[in-house]
Amino acid sequence: MIYDYLSRLNLTSRCRLAITWCAALFVLLPSISYAKNESEPVLVISKSQYVEQLHGFWLGQNIANWTGLITEMDKVGTKETMPFYTDEDWKTPDLKAIWGEYVPHSSVIDFYIEPIGGVWGADDDTDIEYIYLHLLSQHKTPVLSAKQIQQGWLTHIYPEDEAPLFRKFPDSEAQKENFLWESNQRAHELMLDGVLPPATSNPKNNTKSQMIDAQLTTEFFGLLAPANPSIALKLSELPIAVSASDEAAEIARFYVVMHSLAISVDKSLTRKEQTQQLALKARKYLSNDKYPAKMFDEIWRHYRHNTDKNNWESTRDYIYHRYQLNSHDGYQYHDPFEAGINFAASLVSLFYGEGDIKRTIQIGTLTGWDSDNPTATWGGAFGVFIWLSSYY
Repeated sequence: MIYDYLSRLNLTSRCRLAITWCAALFVLLPSISYAKNESEPVLVISKSQYVEQLHGFWLGQNIANWTGLITEMDKVGTKETMPFYTDEDWKTPDLKAIWGEYVPHSSVIDFYIEPIGGVWGADDDTDIEYIYLHLLSQHKTPVLSAKQIQQGWLTHIYPEDEAPLFRKFPDSEAQKENFLWESNQRAHELMLDGVLPPATSNPKNNTKSQMIDAQLTTEFFGLLAPANPSIALKLSELPIAVSASDEAAEIARFYVVMHSLAISVDKSLTRKEQTQQLALKARKYLSNDKYPAKMFDEIWRHYRHNTDKNNWESTRDYIYHRYQLNSHDGYQYHDPFEAGINFAASLVSLFYGEGDIKRTIQIGTLTGWDSDNPTATWGGAFGVFIWLSSYY
């Protein structure tokens, strides 16, 4: 992934870009009509305060992303990767991922913190978000058009046959790599052929449209409409449709709503209660007849009925049997990169983390499958509502 000067910015610079754009958005948003509900209290947001919370988002997302990357695809429930990790594996040596390699930044399963003044690397949990943020600022609009998205992708992302050489293993042959995966890679190929979103996520064109990609690229749109999910969903509608369709798109919208609502948590509640309140509010945006809502309800039920709230592994193992080995709630497992199985995994860390960002990241890192994605998502959301920047 190459995207001009953004690839060379450190975290502070990236945060400055995010902060600048979000401040400008308060001027631009009146062009979008808000639904008014006179029965709801008015929420007043301090811009200077929100700047710090936005800093917390980028910081939390990076810490959680690079911690979760240590175990990404180490354990995906196949014969070769069983058993799954447990709490006992925390601070033990990392194992190879399913593609046979270790991560370069840590050899131990533990929290990863880039030293102050260092540079956080880009990853698929952040890179497209940086591009969208740049495009929003460049075009001075809160709603990107299909053409603006296409041109932005083609400007800032290499076609794979023109990408720089990358050596996956020290003794392997260098190959060209643009660091796009799954549905994003297919969407990019379609854009190169002149196809515009939302056609880039049409299952007839993109067989990967049920993968996790849209969650990684769009959750931050929720922050551009603080406490207003309806506006957040308008802002993120087309970016989500770049790479996700049907249930995968609905799951991405769930995370957008969570990020939009993160600013409005009830400060009289405990962290655990705040987290659960956010999740249950976002649940209302899921269609009752589709598998994401049924997954949410089933995992929420299993968590509540578990008398040992430290035994998150029991719910993770339940998910493995219910959704990977067997088909339930309308979900058919095919791939560890799917939105569905990773949505289920993310709920385990969200519920059992009980509002503690460190515990949530820890559980997410150990849960399995595409473990850097749920951790990055919750790290960002938690970074907003606990003001993570004030701790770092």
